[in-house]
Amino acid sequence: MNRNEEILDILSTVYADAKPALEYDTAYELLVAVILSAQCTDVRVNKVTRELFKEHNTPQTMLSLSQEELERYIFSCGLYHSKAQHILSASRDILELFDGEVPSTVKELKRLAGVGQKTANVVYSVWFGGDAIAVDTHVFRVSNRLGLAHADTPLKTERDLNESVPRALWSRAHHWLIYHGRQICHSQNPECDRCPLIKLCNYHKEK
Repeated sequence: MNRNEEILDILSTVYADAKPALEYDTAYELLVAVILSAQCTDVRVNKVTRELFKEHNTPQTMLSLSQEELERYIFSCGLYHSKAQHILSASRDILELFDGEVPSTVKELKRLAGVGQKTANVVYSVWFGGDAIAVDTHVFRVSNRLGLAHADTPLKTERDLNESVPRALWSRAHHWLIYHGRQICHSQNPECDRCPLIKLCNYHKEK
């Protein structure tokens, strides 16, 4: 077992029950929730979407809201102005370009206004069961600290992870890295003393 395999084996054991924390019932609800999750906690997003999705959980019903009305729903998620624009624009594109159905490939998902690589990867892997690693702030930080990636941007990090992680594990590894970032490998003051990966971690060695 090489070093990367050992890291992944430990992560898979420690976070065997890792799964998405966002609440959703449809591909569209997941898409909206992921857009809202940028620089916001999943707990906050879930609180907002529980109210929003009561009456506005399809592209059609979402577009019955003006941007200002949607902003009032999502204000507490932060970046509410741009997020409202993205949600409404993506909703229009779903109706006009994809007959009201959320597209099922990363390439097509990225055709939706306001949907970038990370959001597309999350929807593709979580809802459609595709192989993809979505690089959020946790995945970016943890993978580069561990040495699974050696990159200075999310896109380069994704490319590194696609090489260092077996394709069959991409979607699960995404959640393992997120959980590790939330529970131990924090942005500030990581809890290295209780980290099961301490002997394999480049960040700890450099410290």
